[in-house]
Amino acid sequence: MSALSPWQALAPFVLAAALTACGGGSSDSQPAAPGLPSASGDLSATAQLGERIFKDVSLSASGRMACATCHVPDSAHLNPGAGTAGLGTSDGGANLDIQGFRKAPSLRYLRFAPSFNFDSEGTPNGGFMRDGRFLTLAEQASKPFFEAHEMALPNADALATKAAVAEWASDFRKQYGQDVFADPAKTLDRIAFTLAQYQKEAPEFAPFDSKYDAFLAGKTLLTAQELRGLALFNDPTKGNCAACHPSAKPPNAPGPLFTDFSYDNLGVPRNTGIRANADSSYFDLGLCGPFRADLAGRTDLCGAFKVPTLRNVTIGGPYFHNGRFATLKEALRFYVRRDTHPEEWYPQLADGTIDKFDDLPPAYRGNVNTTEVPYNRKPGDAPALSDAEIDDVISFLGTLRDGWTPP
Repeated sequence: MSALSPWQALAPFVLAAALTACGGGSSDSQPAAPGLPSASGDLSATAQLGERIFKDVSLSASGRMACATCHVPDSAHLNPGAGTAGLGTSDGGANLDIQGFRKAPSLRYLRFAPSFNFDSEGTPNGGFMRDGRFLTLAEQASKPFFEAHEMALPNADALATKAAVAEWASDFRKQYGQDVFADPAKTLDRIAFTLAQYQKEAPEFAPFDSKYDAFLAGKTLLTAQELRGLALFNDPTKGNCAACHPSAKPPNAPGPLFTDFSYDNLGVPRNTGIRANADSSYFDLGLCGPFRADLAGRTDLCGAFKVPTLRNVTIGGPYFHNGRFATLKEALRFYVRRDTHPEEWYPQLADGTIDKFDDLPPAYRGNVNTTEVPYNRKPGDAPALSDAEIDDVISFLGTLRDGWTPP
């Protein structure tokens, strides 16, 4: 978990007043650093090709699924409520009848994510996917073609065969050589590179054009409720959201990313809407498996998932890696009432006790974060936020939605 910055540690209402008084600060919301979109938004030929591949359903076993199916451009590259049980991941496979295991994360702002690493304190950080198992955007882009619950191709040969007759194949040959499709490994490598380049260049993947960005740039003001929500969001004794979702601009991005790319174990309740969970011995343990194997021996990491950005979080649920909560208010109530009212979130066992952290094997339940605000409570304590304060935080989170225009 990252330490609070001095800015985050400021008293909440002093902070709100300061931001209001100074008009929100600098004009850092304009992309300018190397590797960011050009000011004109023009894409390179590679990125333009990547966009066509991103939206091409012909590269799936079903012929009906593309990257854009789960990462809908008009929905902040999410697909809220899609798929069986509304998990937020479109059903895949050859017949589009295989449910995913985790909610599909947004692809926005991923260009700023570091590769997976352990920092100087031994804390896992960065990477791609909810368990960080892929090191780069390109590696991440290459895998859904072969996942049984996604595009479900058997191998790179099948991908090359389909790619060779795609509507963009001629331009792909011009870019990478006339014989590129004769080498399936090269085809896969170039497709992944091209998709990653699209995500790196296209402004829509990191527009920094929310109301909060405009506020920081001094171009608008937040409402009283939004300011209260921002203060609660940053307050380390109340929401403490900024501890993992920093609201301040990092050095490597034009604006706040609302994730520190760390990992946390929240003990989210089991989602019975996920078919795999019908098997009581099945557990999705995040960093230590089942989708990554290299950290299987790090049992202290079992149950930890990557902290997502909160930009566009109000576009729609469900929320958390397993889509357990349908609404944002339900998700926030879980944060603050998990430990004060666990009976609201976990099943009751035959002996009357509450099966707290029921989506983890008992041996790993000690990994759950129970020390930081707002999790440092016990039954009988007051939750860190009231319902009215949760509404304030949600009002602030609404300012993080891309595409804001002045009223």
